[in-house]
Amino acid sequence: MFVCKHCAGHFEAEAVIDANGNEFCCNGCKNVYAYLKSQGFGEFYSKLKKGEQNLAKPSSKHFDKQSAGSMFSKLLRRDENSPFICELEVLISGIHCPACIWLNERALSNLEGVLELNISATTSKARVLFDERKTALEEILNLIIAIGYDPKPFNAIKSAKNSLSREYYARLIVALACSMNIMWVAIAVYSGYFEGLSLGAKKILHFAEFVLASPPVFYTASVFYRSALSSLKLRQISMDVNVSLGILSVYFYSVYAMLSGSEQVYFDSACMLVTFIFTGKFLQTKATQKAARELENISSLFVEQVMSVKNNSRIPSISEFKPCDVSEVKSGDFVLLRSGERAMIDGVVLSGEASVDNSSINGESVPVGISKDDALLSGALCAEGSVIYKATSSFQGSFLNKLSKLLSNASFARARIEELANKISSHFGWAILALCVVSFVFWSAANISAWSGANAFGIAISVLVIACPCALSLATPIATLVAMGTATKRSVVFKDAKVLETLAKCDIIAFDKTGTLSKANLKVLSEQRFLPFDDEALLALASASTHPISKAVASYILENALSPFRQDALENIQNIAGKGISATYKGVKIAGGSAAFVKNLGASLSDDTQDSSSEYYFMYDGKLVARFFLDDELREGAKASIKELKQMGLKVLMLSGDKQIVASKVASELGIDKSHGELNPEQKALLIKELQKSANVVMVGDGINDILALKSANVGIAMGSGASVSVGISDVVLLRDELSDLVFALRLAKKTFKVIKENLFISLVYNALSIPLAMAGFIIPLFAAISMSFSSLLVVLNSLRLKGQP
Repeated sequence: MFVCKHCAGHFEAEAVIDANGNEFCCNGCKNVYAYLKSQGFGEFYSKLKKGEQNLAKPSSKHFDKQSAGSMFSKLLRRDENSPFICELEVLISGIHCPACIWLNERALSNLEGVLELNISATTSKARVLFDERKTALEEILNLIIAIGYDPKPFNAIKSAKNSLSREYYARLIVALACSMNIMWVAIAVYSGYFEGLSLGAKKILHFAEFVLASPPVFYTASVFYRSALSSLKLRQISMDVNVSLGILSVYFYSVYAMLSGSEQVYFDSACMLVTFIFTGKFLQTKATQKAARELENISSLFVEQVMSVKNNSRIPSISEFKPCDVSEVKSGDFVLLRSGERAMIDGVVLSGEASVDNSSINGESVPVGISKDDALLSGALCAEGSVIYKATSSFQGSFLNKLSKLLSNASFARARIEELANKISSHFGWAILALCVVSFVFWSAANISAWSGANAFGIAISVLVIACPCALSLATPIATLVAMGTATKRSVVFKDAKVLETLAKCDIIAFDKTGTLSKANLKVLSEQRFLPFDDEALLALASASTHPISKAVASYILENALSPFRQDALENIQNIAGKGISATYKGVKIAGGSAAFVKNLGASLSDDTQDSSSEYYFMYDGKLVARFFLDDELREGAKASIKELKQMGLKVLMLSGDKQIVASKVASELGIDKSHGELNPEQKALLIKELQKSANVVMVGDGINDILALKSANVGIAMGSGASVSVGISDVVLLRDELSDLVFALRLAKKTFKVIKENLFISLVYNALSIPLAMAGFIIPLFAAISMSFSSLLVVLNSLRLKGQP
């Protein structure tokens, strides 16, 4: 019988031997072993140590460019601004312990071109951000295979979760069935102490207890043993180490007592220990999975194909549309959306009418009608009718995909307070082992029974079990998962758990005006024309910008047109975020935007203005030819939301690109403390950074001109209807565009942080009270298990309070 040097599997066939005399079960294991040694990853085997679960046999797969693309290209996300930067989510099959995670992280991080890497210990899901100019997709996949693991598309994770649920159900049923039966036997044994029981009868009953206790101890509790072994290999004492030592100590002591003819055995205690502890773990797992499912609902909306036609010069007929993979649709392509289908790409309707349901995205239960020139966001379900629309982004840049990415990444990051709790928990384990030994030595030396009747061994087991830091480790992750799930139901999306903690500690909240505090539904009130010009030029220029003022001017020109306009192409388009846009139209230079923008281009302006309006200036052939006055409507509930924020102790500011006189008027109407007008995007970001020197700052915005400020703030919050890129870089997205949801998000963050602190208090007070009682002999092992499970369940139940609205 041979033992493979790599996978530690036993085999009887002829061994494969390398140059150093190491024996392997196959060439695959030999090659992986040689690769790990040559790359300096030999430390992996020392982390595994003896007793490790056998490693999976190396996969014989090998990916080339074509096979990698066909299997994984749909899982690649590309940055629209940097198309060579790709993000891959892949399931790494074969990971079963921290040593496996260590090896994959070390190997992939050393690969040139890998910019960022995260691996989830609970799902074996890896998120790899890489530059495909330096490393190809197939290189990453083949490296995972080379170190002995198997990369798979992440859609296999759902079946893995279902398998885990079925496994836990089976383990729980075994434990419950054995516990119920062993208690009948235990009653007979205990009654025999009073009524009298022959030695032969006691041996039979003890053997029956041994038979009934063995399945829970070796089957149900095996999940604790695997986790404990992994922790010990990394020289850490986790909660599962204490649990495993407690269970196995009670069981094997009872086996020794049974074989030696002792009258006192603890098989019933061992069985009940497993049952109560595993029941707590089962309920915790179910609560975690339920909360996590709330974060995955968006992914279930994805479909693989849409009806599309490549970009051409005319609107195609319905018969021309063919099924197309959603990843192949590009900006400018035509897409057909029919009744019962869900939009996967953002776009603008060109023809047709339909009623769309956005409830799965923003929670709005009432369908809305869309027709020509209306915007269509991905994720909308066509309830009735059909439309042909023009894609304004690829699938990778769509609103739905960016929203899914935010939710997907939420599982990787941990709150800082959670990292602190885990650090306390890791040191806590060593302290408990020391107290366990002290208790055993003291009561052994005292040579007396404790108040509970337990001997030194029983007291030591009680200390081990009751001091398990399960509640401490659950204090943060359960609360944050429940909170993020609750927020998702309210159509508020958090990027990760860290955002909850940061948002709870914010001091200042800064708002953009247009599209955030106002509806961005600007209308032209009046116009001044200084010189004649071609209206088509202004329409083409205003239509080329996504800024609300430009869109309002374009709508105004269309409404007042005497004849249909031709959509002539512009050349040399330059869009300056937050300022204006310039281009060449039929050989003539044109420009439109703010007063400061046209002044820089040489326009001469008068000082008169209207206090209640925004302004748009248009230059034609180097001359200022027109001026438009616009006004906006404030969002419903904006004033009430600002009032609530101030009652929460927040300082509220407004940062706007509008004239200071306009910004001050709006701020006064809403009750905002201070307003800053005439700011460009860079100035907004600089002001945010200045405020951060003395406080935590939250920025709320919606447009491209807010991106720098959103990224600069401690927390960036985007309105869901805003520019797709601002949604993608934000920490929080308000899908319903309601400022009341902002108040909800802040209250939820503060309440979550409060619940986390309550959970930590519960777990620490529990240990502070229970450990001395256990060391004093007042708690038997069975009650210790019940008490430990109760403390964990108390933390879970306290966290579930977040499911209600704060």
